[in-house]
Amino acid sequence: MDGELGDFLRSRRARIRPEERGLPSYGRRRVPGLRREEVAQLAGVSVDYYVRLEQGRGPSVSDAVLDAIARVLRLDGAEREYLRAVARPRRRGEDGPAAARVRPGVQLLLDGMDRNPAYVLDHRMDVLAWNALADALLGLDGSGPGDRSLPRRLFLDPAARDLYPDWAAVAAQTVAHLRLKAGHHPGDPAMGELVAELSRASAEFRRLWADHLVKPCDHGVKHLRHPVAGLLTLPYETLTVPGAPDRTIVAYTPDPGSETAERLALLGSWATSHTG
Repeated sequence: MDGELGDFLRSRRARIRPEERGLPSYGRRRVPGLRREEVAQLAGVSVDYYVRLEQGRGPSVSDAVLDAIARVLRLDGAEREYLRAVARPRRRGEDGPAAARVRPGVQLLLDGMDRNPAYVLDHRMDVLAWNALADALLGLDGSGPGDRSLPRRLFLDPAARDLYPDWAAVAAQTVAHLRLKAGHHPGDPAMGELVAELSRASAEFRRLWADHLVKPCDHGVKHLRHPVAGLLTLPYETLTVPGAPDRTIVAYTPDPGSETAERLALLGSWATSHTG
């Protein structure tokens, strides 16, 4: 993650045309978008200060300066959050190894959602706990710990392209979410190893990671083509586990009475009959 702040700011400068910010666009430009001097001018800071910030050797930067840069670069809410995280990273070592277990009460909560596939993710998008219907949907119980990494499954398992009819959109969303979380955990060696592994093994991941897109996966709709249940349309919501801000409950919430809800019910019955 070294150089992440500079890479992110350069990628965002490149998106903004000078004329969008009331600046003349004539003259030869070595890079697309705004120059460093122009960002500094519009943000109200010295050029030297901004250059040192982009190079990762500036002093502790204030909220006011980060907000001014965010306004100039037209960052959205997730991008502003990410900018603050990478501009003022945690000290290395603050991310200790997290236990791969959840509290018994959280597992009971998952098990009580018998009509909704639900599982718990950590900040690396590793599945830590799940209920029976999530297992029937995603095949989690028989997987090894490494196979419960959603990014690894998505980019390294060829079957993922059959499971997700809109694989490209899911891949882009996953990388944007993973980058957002990586910005909050620069001291996590396992996160760095995950990014390095996927960058080596997947050209699609490398391309998406280089785009520097950041966006949380906090709600939405996913489409899955399950080998038993068929095509499923699955809205989902997420909830942060109390006392564990880097753990998230993901619950699929199909409309009651919908075709997907009926197919999930049949899938649950089928899974019970094959494991009982």
